[in-house]
Amino acid sequence: MTVPGINNVCVVGAGNMGHQIALSAALAGYRVKCTDNQTAALAKAEQFADTWLPGRVAKGKLSEEAAKAARANISFVPGLEEAAGDADMVIEAVLEKLELKRDIFARLDRICPPHAILATNSSFIVSSKLKDVTGRPDRVCNMHFFNPALVMKVVEVVRGPHVSEQTAQTVMEVCRSMGKTPVLLHKEIYGFLVNRILAALTHEALFLADMGIASPADIDAAVEGALGHPMGPFRLMDLTGIDLSYYIATERYQETMDPAQKPSPTVVEKYVKGEWGRKTGRGFYEYDRKA
Repeated sequence: MTVPGINNVCVVGAGNMGHQIALSAALAGYRVKCTDNQTAALAKAEQFADTWLPGRVAKGKLSEEAAKAARANISFVPGLEEAAGDADMVIEAVLEKLELKRDIFARLDRICPPHAILATNSSFIVSSKLKDVTGRPDRVCNMHFFNPALVMKVVEVVRGPHVSEQTAQTVMEVCRSMGKTPVLLHKEIYGFLVNRILAALTHEALFLADMGIASPADIDAAVEGALGHPMGPFRLMDLTGIDLSYYIATERYQETMDPAQKPSPTVVEKYVKGEWGRKTGRGFYEYDRKA
């Protein structure tokens, strides 16, 4: 059941996170427009929807009626104006680049109806860095899904000092309506909850690999086998994208100018080579892109 007042949802960014967030919203009954300035990304996202929904039906995980309704609820459009013009809520899911997000939020503020909530799926950039380019700071917040968004239940909702109680509660209710488990942060903090904990582990894992103490595969085996993690830090970086790890570390270093925050040499090497993980077929591991 949808949340009163939230009928039309716009998702900006049709990448791995964006198109899965869009599908999650469509499955919950929202009318969703997913947009991206890359036509190839939009086409790939639409193809995913056309493949994933019937696949769930075939596996008995979703009724045919629910699949048809979800597909009817979602459209993939190239223009931001068309996608966001009637949105009650926007979820931005583009690259972790501050200036890019600020430009998008400024455009959204001009395009969207005055009541619309503007949420960012950013995993590190707090919404207080975006609010000043809009005329609605009380309706700008973080709504951070985890990858893969169709599977992972937890969503971090961050209530910065500028965010109204109504906005925070509405976003929490939207999460619940999508079958998610929202966790509310009462203060902004870099990395939020999960990524602060994960970053500490990943930082140490990269240090061990950079120093030649152990291979990424052996570090993953240790974390998975001894700590009980379902996926080691290097496999996880391959899944989420080594390019994302690079962008996040670069943004953090530029903000703090702390040498300890520089991207790991291993991450830089992978980024420069274009070995970004599953999306490119090679990262810390090799993948069959046709699989």
